Amino acid sequence: MPKQSSLHQYVRLLAKYLAPQWRRVIVLALLLFASIGLQLVNPQILRFFIDAARASSPLDELIKAAVLFFIVALVSQGIGVIETLMSNWVSFTATNEMRADLALHCLRLDLSFHNQRTPGAMIQRINGDVSALANFLSTFVVLFIGNALFLIAVLIVLWGEEWRLGLAMTIWAIVGLFALNRIRVFALPYWKQFRQVYEGYFGFLEERLNGIEDIRSNGATAYVQSKITYWIRELYRKGRMADLMGTANVNLYLLLFITGNLIALGLGAYLFNANIISLGTVYLVFTYTGLVVIPIRQISNQLQDLQSAGASIGRIQELFDTPSQVQDRVDSSLMLPTGALSVEFADVSFRYGEGESVLDRISFRLEPRRVLGVLGRTGSGKTTLSRLLFRLYDPTSGVIRLNDVSACDVPLADLRRRIELVTQDVQLFNATVRDNLTFFDATIADEKIVRVLDRLGLGEWSKALPQGLNTVLASGGGLSAGQAQLLAFARVFLREPSLVILDEASSRLDPATEHLLENAVDLLLDHSNRTGIVIAHRLSTVQRADEILILEEGRIREYGSREELARDPGSRFYQLLQTGLEEVLA
Repeated sequence: MPKQSSLHQYVRLLAKYLAPQWRRVIVLALLLFASIGLQLVNPQILRFFIDAARASSPLDELIKAAVLFFIVALVSQGIGVIETLMSNWVSFTATNEMRADLALHCLRLDLSFHNQRTPGAMIQRINGDVSALANFLSTFVVLFIGNALFLIAVLIVLWGEEWRLGLAMTIWAIVGLFALNRIRVFALPYWKQFRQVYEGYFGFLEERLNGIEDIRSNGATAYVQSKITYWIRELYRKGRMADLMGTANVNLYLLLFITGNLIALGLGAYLFNANIISLGTVYLVFTYTGLVVIPIRQISNQLQDLQSAGASIGRIQELFDTPSQVQDRVDSSLMLPTGALSVEFADVSFRYGEGESVLDRISFRLEPRRVLGVLGRTGSGKTTLSRLLFRLYDPTSGVIRLNDVSACDVPLADLRRRIELVTQDVQLFNATVRDNLTFFDATIADEKIVRVLDRLGLGEWSKALPQGLNTVLASGGGLSAGQAQLLAFARVFLREPSLVILDEASSRLDPATEHLLENAVDLLLDHSNRTGIVIAHRLSTVQRADEILILEEGRIREYGSREELARDPGSRFYQLLQTGLEEVLA
C-alpha cells in the first residue's frame, strides 16, 4: 500500500521540483495577484458608470469610465493568457523532471523489482501518477492562496459596502465551500477505483500485445478478446459511477451559482428599495457574487487536486523509496584492469526472494583468456549464474571475484562496461540501426560499425538498407532470428569487453545464417584479450570451451578440463558426448 503523504512529503516535493524554477513561480504569483486586482476593479468601474448615468452625469465622464473598463478588461485578458502559458511552462518542466527521475530510478533497480511488476503498470506509475501531479506542481500553492485571497477581498469589499451584504455572502460562501468539498470527498473513492481498473487494463493490453504471436499461433485470440470485454465492462462500470459523482458536483455548482444570484438580487433589491444602496451597488453585489463562485469552485477543485496528489505522491514516493538490492558501495572506486578477466565463484548461493535456492554453494575459477562451457538442464541455474556476474542480482551468500577482486567492490558502470552478454532473445528498439548497435552511444564512429558488420558477414545487408545506418528498425526489427542474433554480436564487438557471456545464443538460429554465427563466435572466443563463458545447448559451441561446468539442480555436478573430461568414460560430460548433448539437456 502506498505511504500516506504527510505535509513533509508535499513540501519536499514542491521544494525539489519548483525551487529550480523560483523565478517563474514568482512571476506566476505576480501575474495572479495582478489578475485578482483587476477583477476587483472592473465591477467598481461599472458601478460608477451606472450610478453616474442615473445621476445624468456629463457624457465625457461616462465615456472615460467605458474606455477605462475596456482597457482594464483587455489587460486582464492579456494577463490571463500569459498566466496560462507560464503555468503550463512550470507544470511541464516540473513533471518532465519528475518523470526523468522516476525512469532513471527504475532503470537502476534490480531485476527482482521488475520481475514483480508488469511494464504496463510501471508506465502508469511513471506517467499516470506524475500527470496527476501537474496542477499540484505548477499552480496549486499560487492558485489556492490567490483564490483564497480573492474570496476574502470580495467579502471585505461587500462588508465595507453594507454589513448585511457581507454577512449573507460570507455565510453563502462558507456553506458552498463545505458542500463542494464534501461531495468531492464522497466521489474520490470512485475515481480511485476507476484509475485502478484503468491501470489493470493498460497492463493487460501491454502483456497481450507483446505476446501477440504466441496468442494467435496457439488459438487464444477468443480468450484474450473475452478478457478485453471484461476489462472494458469494468471500465464502464467504474467510469459510470465516477462520472455520476462528477455530474453531481457540476449540478451542485450550478445550484450554488443560482442560489448566490438569488441572494444577491433579493437582498440587493430590498436594500435598494430601502434607499440603503444605489442601483450601481446592486449591480456590484450581483457581479461580485458571480465572481465569488469561481474561486469557491477552484478552491474545491484544488482541494480535490490535493487529495488526488496525495494518492499519487504516496505511490511516487513509495517508488522513490524502493531501494535497489544491487548498489554501488559507498567506497566503490576500484577499476578493473584492461585485458581479459579471471572469474571466480567462491561458495556462491542464490535464491529468488524467499524461494528455494537456485544456486547452492557454487565454487570454480576460470583463468583469463580461457573459455568455460556451462551445461545443464532447463532450471539448473545456468542463466542465473550469468545474471550474477552482471550484478543484476547479488548472491545470497558467497563471493564472486573478477581478477581476484570482489564484484561488489567494482563500480557497476565499470563492471557492466567490461562484461557483455548475448542471449537467445535479442531486443531491438524502434530506432536507427546505428542506435540499435551502439545502444545510443554517439561516440562510436560509423566507420567502426561498418567494419564490424563486414567482419560478421552483414556488410551486404547493411549496404542494402535504404538509408544505411540511419535506417529505422521497427520494434522487433522485422529481421530473421539469425540477423537479429548477429546484430547482438555486433554490439559486443563495438564495446570490446573483457568478458563475454553467450547464454544459449545459438539456440534459435535458422540454418541459412548459422555459419555466420559460428564465425562470430570464433572471433569472440579466440580473442587474446577476452575471457568467455558459453551457456550452451549445441555441441559445436561447447567444443570451443577449454573447461566444462555441468550444473544439476543448482549444484556443480562436474567441473574440469574439456579434453580430460571428454577422455574420461566415467565423467558426465563423456556420457553427454556419447548420448547427444541436445537430446539430453533439452
